[in-house]
Amino acid sequence: MKNIKILLFGDIFGKLGRQGIAKILPKLKKQYQPDLSIANVENLAHGRGITPSTIKELQKTGLDFFTSGNHVFDKPQANDILEKKNPLVIRPANYPAKTPGQGEKILNLGGNKLLVVNLMGRVFFDENFNCPFATIDQVLEKYQGENLAGIIIDFHAEATSEKKALGFYLDGKVSAVLGTHTHVQTSDERILKNGTAYISDLGMIGAQNSVIGLDKDIIISNFKSEINRSAPVPESGDCLVNGVYLEINPKTQKAIKIKRINEVINSE
Repeated sequence: MKNIKILLFGDIFGKLGRQGIAKILPKLKKQYQPDLSIANVENLAHGRGITPSTIKELQKTGLDFFTSGNHVFDKPQANDILEKKNPLVIRPANYPAKTPGQGEKILNLGGNKLLVVNLMGRVFFDENFNCPFATIDQVLEKYQGENLAGIIIDFHAEATSEKKALGFYLDGKVSAVLGTHTHVQTSDERILKNGTAYISDLGMIGAQNSVIGLDKDIIISNFKSEINRSAPVPESGDCLVNGVYLEINPKTQKAIKIKRINEVINSE
């Protein structure tokens, strides 16, 4: 039985990010021959939220499935996207129970069942999310009877301490714990002792010469003046593409390989 090969990308930020993934994904697919490509899309539509048109744009690039985070509901069309019968986008599972959408989904890959789960961290967030540790315990118990080939967690969280803790907590229980949200890729990718792949943050796909996707000059001015002005999203220039390539043994659910993707392209 062949290993499952997956490309996973950090937060796609705005138009430049959408153009960047469209330009680079064919090359990455040729290089890695993945069975599945996943990206976080909470910043997809001009830096905040998702719309039907931006999701369709990503589908055309060859991406297969999407996770999200705390900005996923920033656009009014989000509920319609998340509540589709067979949604392509999931939201964090530790939102309150009646929140629109699903927090996890099983994807079928040529006979292999892969469970993808989205979670939110709680450290440094104003929202009162449910405990991600308790939530993932409930999710794993729910799917205990399924013959799963792998389990992937997108942990959308601010604090590296919280991400590290969840990684160690789930070591051996899931195939991968992959952090998102900070837009800065970390270099701590590894396979933990019991076979779980881990990285604190996948990074982002967006303007390289920006402050986490936003106009750098406005953000610098905000820090200096203490006046918080809205910063535009750059729509031209070099695009940073961050993510990982992951391989999972479907017999054991354990990760075999995790490799960082860190490239810069001109999306124009």
